[in-house]
Amino acid sequence: MIDKYLQTIVKEAATKLGITLALDNIVIETSKDSAHGDYATNIAMQLARPLRKSPRDVATLLIEALNKEAMEKVEIAGPGFINFFLKPETITKYLPEIIELGSAYGNGEAQNKTVNIEFVSANPTGKLHLGHARGAAVGDSLARLFTKSGFNVIREFYVNDAGVQINNLGKSLYVRYLNELGVNKKMPEDGYFSEDLIAIAKKLVDEVGDKYMEESAEGLTFFMDRGSEIFLDVIKEDLHKFRVDFDVYTYETAVKGNDAISNLLTKLAPFAYEEDGATFLKTSDFSDDKDRVIIKSNGEHTYFLPDIAYHLDKLNRGADLLIDILGADHHGYIGRMKSALQMFNYDAATLEVQIIQMVRIIKDGQELKMSKRTGNAITLEELANEVGVDAARYFFIAKSASTHFDFDLDLAQEQSSANPVYYAQYAHARLSTVLLKGTKYPLDISGKLLKESAELNLMKQLIAYPSVVSDATFTREPYKVANFIQKLASLVHSYYTEVRILDETNIALTKARLGLSKAAQIVLKDALSLLGVSAPESM
Repeated sequence: MIDKYLQTIVKEAATKLGITLALDNIVIETSKDSAHGDYATNIAMQLARPLRKSPRDVATLLIEALNKEAMEKVEIAGPGFINFFLKPETITKYLPEIIELGSAYGNGEAQNKTVNIEFVSANPTGKLHLGHARGAAVGDSLARLFTKSGFNVIREFYVNDAGVQINNLGKSLYVRYLNELGVNKKMPEDGYFSEDLIAIAKKLVDEVGDKYMEESAEGLTFFMDRGSEIFLDVIKEDLHKFRVDFDVYTYETAVKGNDAISNLLTKLAPFAYEEDGATFLKTSDFSDDKDRVIIKSNGEHTYFLPDIAYHLDKLNRGADLLIDILGADHHGYIGRMKSALQMFNYDAATLEVQIIQMVRIIKDGQELKMSKRTGNAITLEELANEVGVDAARYFFIAKSASTHFDFDLDLAQEQSSANPVYYAQYAHARLSTVLLKGTKYPLDISGKLLKESAELNLMKQLIAYPSVVSDATFTREPYKVANFIQKLASLVHSYYTEVRILDETNIALTKARLGLSKAAQIVLKDALSLLGVSAPESM
């Protein structure tokens, strides 16, 4: 696209001066003020020291050697910035490509690499809460970005169907089951008190009657297994409604089976040692700040051990890159897991961990901690029902996942330009409406008649889309797409109000402006789809 073109001609100019530059080292930025041109580069300042010249002198030499056929003019600004003022036809020549490629515009070249993105991975002991909701939105959007950028993508959910939490679920559900059968039994202190368990208990009475009336180990196993199975189905359904579907569900019990842990311990033996009856792994020899326990002094395995087996399994299944999206309490997890993979000769960069920070719900200017319906924490289901899936997903992604986030319920429901998702969707609806009204006119996609600043500014944003997709993918920051959408929506609204798109007195210009409208509609819809947000044709 245009940034690649500018990088290329700057590189060619540098070559004429005997300077070898890599394209990636030539930074091209979009000018914030049109008075400073359309694009700019600081390359002259980077080359000043090695060339032993002032940045402005270097800029002068580069401009003299530059191929300027696509330029209205090129200027030096400030300490040595080079500002490019492009001819309108240079900007609009990309219009046919957008129209012809459609939703494939901005796609990256096939990478022949597989990225495994594990996210949500909630214990199947209850409904998803706000932290899971944010992780679901970010993880799924990141998966969509990687797919668009040419990668094979696996969305994976790790089901913790073993351990203390599942045991507590089984005990709690057993009590609710017995209560339904008229047995006066109290819930354990560390039990689950949600109303959902009562509904599940009623369902299980219908399924098995009084089969487990007399308490037994068999009964506990049944309630552990059946309870986690039912909750996992609930989680899957809530995620599906949230437009998140997983390719793979891996179960902790399966990871621990088939002698996987004993085989892993054998392979880890060169990196392990015993101290105070516990077995430690020498993770501090790699990327960790200290060694980690893998077997406690009482002989129990820590969670770290099956997690190692699980990550190795993901790699053995063909993943080239692992991305784990985890909650804010997992910072210490990163170094230890990278270290474990390094013990098997994987590069530390094979694993990336993205930490999702906490979410607060704000209503009427106050933090809302509890659900009105249940008195418990607000769930993904309730939030989506309250504000809609579009607003929920957009708001979660619009800020960097690494920052704490206040979700403003009132703003998310507001139908005004202050609500970013409404603002973006309304821009798409406006484009769709004008295209529908102009159906009788064939589109002119040459761009030759587009000269107005509102037209050219909109076009410049459209041709920036492939770079935004690439940048958001490789920095793992979906919020950059949301930023792009907001600017694009603003330019669409300006275009809609500043120029007369449908002009019966100038059919040729009408056709050209409809061509630009179609291109903007394509890009805006595709960008919204990367966030899992719909693009309505009317509002």
